[in-house]
Amino acid sequence: MVKIISFKTNQSEDGKEFCTLMVQGGIEAVKSKKTGRTYLTARKASVPCTFTKEVCETLIGTDLEGGIKRIEVEPYEYTVEETGEVIELTHRYEYLDDSSTIIQQNVIETQEVF
Repeated sequence: MVKIISFKTNQSEDGKEFCTLMVQGGIEAVKSKKTGRTYLTARKASVPCTFTKEVCETLIGTDLEGGIKRIEVEPYEYTVEETGEVIELTHRYEYLDDSSTIIQQNVIETQEVF
């Protein structure tokens, strides 16, 4: 289960404005690689939508079925907002509804042999 916590307006490559809902999963305990200490966090992801700003505002606080999964991607630079530090990441977080999660858990990747 995830909760809609906010939204942002963005502009597509062709100049059209659209909204992105920010969703957040439940609290999870994570161990710091630097200190070895446990801290609490919650995964967040953005989900593009076709809703207006007004509709997005009314959706804040709504729960959605599904979860947020860590997806490995090509390395990219990310600036930490609080400190301005630029770091390199190799993952992103993506919202998956329950049916997508079930499918992803049950798909076996195969490699074609010629």
